[in-house]
Amino acid sequence: MSEPVPEGVDLDHPNPARIYDWFLGGTTNWAIDREFGAKVVETFPLVRTMARVGREFLGRGVRHLASQGITQFLDLGSGVPTVGNVHEIADSVNPGSRCVYVDNEPVAVAHSRVLLERQGDPARHAVLHGDLRHADGIWERALATGVLDPSRPVGLIVVNVLYFFGDGDRPYDFVARYRDLLPSGSYLLSSHLTEDGVPREGSSERARVRSQYQSSGSPLHLRTREEFTRFFDGFDLVEPGVVWVPLWQPDVAASPASEEFADEPSASSAFAALGRKP
Repeated sequence: MSEPVPEGVDLDHPNPARIYDWFLGGTTNWAIDREFGAKVVETFPLVRTMARVGREFLGRGVRHLASQGITQFLDLGSGVPTVGNVHEIADSVNPGSRCVYVDNEPVAVAHSRVLLERQGDPARHAVLHGDLRHADGIWERALATGVLDPSRPVGLIVVNVLYFFGDGDRPYDFVARYRDLLPSGSYLLSSHLTEDGVPREGSSERARVRSQYQSSGSPLHLRTREEFTRFFDGFDLVEPGVVWVPLWQPDVAASPASEEFADEPSASSAFAALGRKP
């Protein structure tokens, strides 16, 4: 990239948000991210399709929530803006919807701000630079933007991010805290990488990918179906419950990458679910 490096950006290590952007074909990444991503793809070529499948799930989830009347969203670990952003999908169903993005990566935040300045509405869209583990502070700052109405249901999005938090980060605790802060009728939309039930074929390659992420300083913390389901304690799971990502409401929107897993959805190596707070 020829763009100047935003203040606070670490170019000594590849960054998960920027790597994910590269997997999706984006340009908001640096040489260190592209080099790392290329090594991962060389190890396990399916990873790019898995990234697209995860992005398609996000789109289907937001479209479903918008069709259920959810008009405001809090997207945690939102990453670098790319095709099919939350506010764009929500607006396509409910014009006038609202969204606050949160990420701790300066590049993701900087580009989100540029996107919203060009295409957003400051009364309805905002982005915060912050650590999503600090639920009370993030919630307070999100409300301070004036974008979210705490008296109405919120779609909380935690997609493609929880597996970057180990047990020491107490992920169940901070997700539960967001649950407690959400108004009744709100939703949690989430997905998570797993080894639980995935095909044995490719297991050595997947292990090498995990080793690559470990050495990059951003280890992956895979969880079982049971462990992922625990994030939805206090929520009522929406049909079809906890399923492989390609199988989560595939009829909501066209999902070409997800269709590649039609014969073996477990090869997507990720679970997905939606829960509603009573």
